[in-house]
Amino acid sequence: MNNFHFLISHAKLYGFIFPSCDIYDGISAIYDYGPYGILLKNNIKDFWWKSMIQLHRNIVGIDTSILMHPTVWKASGHIEAFNDPLIDNKDSRRRYRADLLVEEYCDRIEYKIHKTVEKARNILGEKFDEHICFITSPKITELKKQKERIIKRLALAIDNKTLNDIRNIIEELEIRDTESGSKSWTDVREFNLMFKTNFGPLRHKTLELYLRPETAQGSFVNFSNVSNSTLMKIPFGIAQIGKAFRNEIIARQFIFRMREFEQMEMQFFVAPSKEREWYEYWKHTRFKWHLSLTIEPHFYRFHDHDKLAHYASAATDIEYLFPFGFKEIEGIHSRTDFDLKNHQKYSGKKLQFFDYNRHQHYTPYVIETSIGLDRMFLGLFSSSLKEEEFSKGNFRSVLKFPIALAPIKAAIFPLVKKDGLAELAEKIFNELKCKYMVIYEANESIGKRYRRQDAIGTPFCFTVDYQSQRDYTITVRHRDSMRQERLSINKITYFLEEKMDFQKLIQ
Repeated sequence: MNNFHFLISHAKLYGFIFPSCDIYDGISAIYDYGPYGILLKNNIKDFWWKSMIQLHRNIVGIDTSILMHPTVWKASGHIEAFNDPLIDNKDSRRRYRADLLVEEYCDRIEYKIHKTVEKARNILGEKFDEHICFITSPKITELKKQKERIIKRLALAIDNKTLNDIRNIIEELEIRDTESGSKSWTDVREFNLMFKTNFGPLRHKTLELYLRPETAQGSFVNFSNVSNSTLMKIPFGIAQIGKAFRNEIIARQFIFRMREFEQMEMQFFVAPSKEREWYEYWKHTRFKWHLSLTIEPHFYRFHDHDKLAHYASAATDIEYLFPFGFKEIEGIHSRTDFDLKNHQKYSGKKLQFFDYNRHQHYTPYVIETSIGLDRMFLGLFSSSLKEEEFSKGNFRSVLKFPIALAPIKAAIFPLVKKDGLAELAEKIFNELKCKYMVIYEANESIGKRYRRQDAIGTPFCFTVDYQSQRDYTITVRHRDSMRQERLSINKITYFLEEKMDFQKLIQ
């Protein structure tokens, strides 16, 4: 697992992620995507969009506004229910989400379980059976029971809004402030996460709006518009990618938790009787999508929710093993008919589907898939970043992105700038640039150019040398293996087409 500070440093040094307004010392939990970061981000979006829209004839895309009518958030429950429990440490004066303090304590219990399992694995070797270990180890059994008790008590306190009980849990577990080690906590308070803004030029005539905290509501309020204009029948989905904003109590872990972020969400409308069937379908379909982007499937796992949102009947997270542990990267939720029924109630407009076979109207249920684009970026970046020794005492930093998602697909080098090599390299670059994101570099030594392309994740480097003038071939250098081969210049396009085929990712 990569050192997290090394990852953050690499992301800035090589133009992937910059702190926002860096010359003014930045602003907490807000980041800018650099020249290579935006290319990678757009490639992830494009892959998700194709996977959702292009591969499913019953899913369509939309792009809805960030500012929405304020009644939308009354109907969705965000004004009343979109709150996090806030707690301050009296000595360090640091602010925390109270529920996350408890969940992080449970993560440490999970880590103790993991260490116990690994210790048994090392002792027993080939005789080790993980399933047997889990059901026979008294230590693991007690740790699991302890975690379950804490999670259930926390869920009950949050559901009942008994904030004092959350504080009591923190005190009973003797949870300390990470900075000062202090156990002196304030009372827990509720904090609404939505950003407010005013609509209109005059203060006394403005309408109070909110920056949307999720993109999903845009799909719900457009349910009739989409179904009528596209003639879609149940089941069908509405997908969109867009910005969302949450005034997080504490945002941290680089781009994992930010106040301005981007979501890729799909709302799939189904008949009520088919809710569970489609929930299971999308749960496993989305997991398979994630596995298509990694050679390390053990970095992913499901985590079913112990506590459900007010609108959900079932929910699971696809968790990814980030450098700081397993955390949610995508959520799959069965939202029942909560959203459409509430928007129908508040708007007075019918949001139902007519089943011609049964001759009746019904309010569809919704299965939601919601992935954080920034978290997906971070997961892909962290799993791809490697530090490798390529010869004795010589190391390289390399980003081994899936080829189809790499920001730059190929780099074109002249071995030297003279003797016509630069002109031939530029000719190749100009022929490729209309079809692929390629880069031309002629400065520094070939070795340094290779190192830089490794660091930004470029899968192929094409070098024009003196042999190129004789037989019209170039040297192809492969990023992952550093293997080199000769290739006819006339076959470069075919070579890249074969390597970057979108179909290779989805098979």
